[in-house]
Amino acid sequence: MQPVRVAVLAFEGVSLFHLSVPSMVFGVTPAPVGFPPYEVRYCAPTPGRVRCDQGMEIEVPSGLDAMVDADVVIVPAWDHPENAAPAVLSEALRKAHARGAQVVGLCLGAFVLGDAGLLDGRRATTHWACRELFATRFPRTDFLRNVLYVDDGNVITSAGTVAAIDCCLNLVRQRHGADVANRVARMLVTPPHRQGGQAQYIEQPVPVLPSENRLPGVLEWARSHSSEPLSLDTLADVARMSRRTFTRRFREATGTTVVKWLAAERIARAQQLLETTDFPIERVATEVGFGTALSLRQLFASHLQTSPSAYRKLFCIDRQNALEVANEA
Repeated sequence: MQPVRVAVLAFEGVSLFHLSVPSMVFGVTPAPVGFPPYEVRYCAPTPGRVRCDQGMEIEVPSGLDAMVDADVVIVPAWDHPENAAPAVLSEALRKAHARGAQVVGLCLGAFVLGDAGLLDGRRATTHWACRELFATRFPRTDFLRNVLYVDDGNVITSAGTVAAIDCCLNLVRQRHGADVANRVARMLVTPPHRQGGQAQYIEQPVPVLPSENRLPGVLEWARSHSSEPLSLDTLADVARMSRRTFTRRFREATGTTVVKWLAAERIARAQQLLETTDFPIERVATEVGFGTALSLRQLFASHLQTSPSAYRKLFCIDRQNALEVANEA
């Protein structure tokens, strides 16, 4: 059986984790029945030693010619996404794509695919922390913020760091079926498919807006009273402005409407409570001003593509375990 050839790009400052993921997934042992052999090769624009992000130096034996006959080409997270990839790399990726190879950008590796023009008119994703930069640099790409990976034909991109595993497991599922992918995932002791997307991982700190002085104290007051029914008229009264003036000033200060701003603030507060308390979902809903658990669930599904219960399982502090550890100490 002919091995599936995978070329993984290496470069100065490359993520050691991302270099390892393809070999871990495609080289899992023992290989499940129905999983053909994979040959993972590493290449660089200039063969030789490169220093990884963890400070280790590795020897990269091949140049970009390793992409010539690869079935899959994988680009790890680019270390400086604000800088365009070298023209020689962009050309090698375009040629690989043109002859039918699957081209994969892990995390910030999506920027390299964008520099090669492979994301024009396509759907793609990358790490949430660089979503504004990505949108600015590649305005012709449909950026999806709420996914762990995007499979758009033979061009695939993944979200933040660990989503590289989800992405590579999807490649296995796509090529060899769900059963094989599930068995590979079991060997790696990882979920074969994680629910939700990276939206639930995006940090939502309380913003510090230079224009908040146009609404003296109102936004902070609203945050501290988020459990109460808040309306546009209520906030306008607190600001001592007319409804019309307040609406205009609010949009200038926040860039959004009162309804959308309040929903985002309440979701952020709900996330905090789900992570740090054992309050029932109904109480969390009440504490943040959603009124009912159903409203909270609907807003979570809309904004974070997950449920409050699933979010809590991912992020909550296990207070009982922490207490037991403290008692043992």
